[in-house]
Order: sequence, then structure tokens, then C-alpha cells
Amino acid sequence: MRFLPQAIISAMIPTDAHPPSLRVFLGERLVFSSNGRWLHPLFELEEQLAVSAYPRGELLASDRIVGKAAALLIARLGIRRVRAETLSRLGEGVLHARGIEYSYGTLVDRIACATEALLLEVDDLESAYRLLARRAGRPLPGDGAMGRGLPVFR
Repeated sequence: MRFLPQAIISAMIPTDAHPPSLRVFLGERLVFSSNGRWLHPLFELEEQLAVSAYPRGELLASDRIVGKAAALLIARLGIRRVRAETLSRLGEGVLHARGIEYSYGTLVDRIACATEALLLEVDDLESAYRLLARRAGRPLPGDGAMGRGLPVFR
């Protein structure tokens, strides 16, 4: 595991009163940001990456909170570097197991979120994605029944 240089970390710390919850950099250039809540910024990023030519393996995602769900989505997106203000041990396990370079401000045992518990036994990227996309109310190819009884988070 390698940690990000302090110069890059310092450049990623927002100074405004309402910083984005997710910012994505290509080198030092900000290429995406979102003020969304929960996992919605990562789904927004997925849409942006689908229409851009950014080399995913060269992107750095700077997220406020990275739990297991966010870590699984980040890994699925092919992002290889992560900076988290707060990282859960479950999220760290996903990043470490997938060889994703990461750093964090605070490491916590768990994120106080039902999604973290929901994914406790899920490690497959596609299974996690389908479950999270349904919870987010996002359409899935060939999936006529969104949600399947899960609460939708907006």
C-alpha cells in the first residue's frame, strides 16, 4: 500500500464553506465534483465517466466518507487512487484487497449507515453495484423491478 504525497492531499482540501462531497482529479486538474449525498455522487461520476475519455486508472477520487459501499463502487469504476476524509475499516479492506492506493484523515471501525451493514457479506463488485443501484432508484439493464422492497435513498 502506498500513501498519497502530502502536496496532493493539501491541494484536494476544499476551502469553501460548502465543499463538494466528492471531487475527482486527473493529475492536479479537477475533472468532476458533486455536492450530492449518500452514494449519489459516485453514480453521477459513473454517468460522467461513461461519456468522457478520462483514463480511469489515473484518476484520484477525494471523498468525504468512504465506507464499504463507496469503496466497492470506486473499485468498480476502475479508480486506482482514493483520498477519504473518513474511511471505515470495511472500506479499507476493499481498497486494500483490490490494490487501490488510498489515504485518509480518520479511520473508523464502521460508518453509521444501514448500507455498511447491508454489504457486510458482499464482496462481488457487480452484486454490490446492483444492490446499491436499486437502493438509489437507478435503472439497471434488464431489471424491470427497481427497488425490490428496499428503501430508495435520494
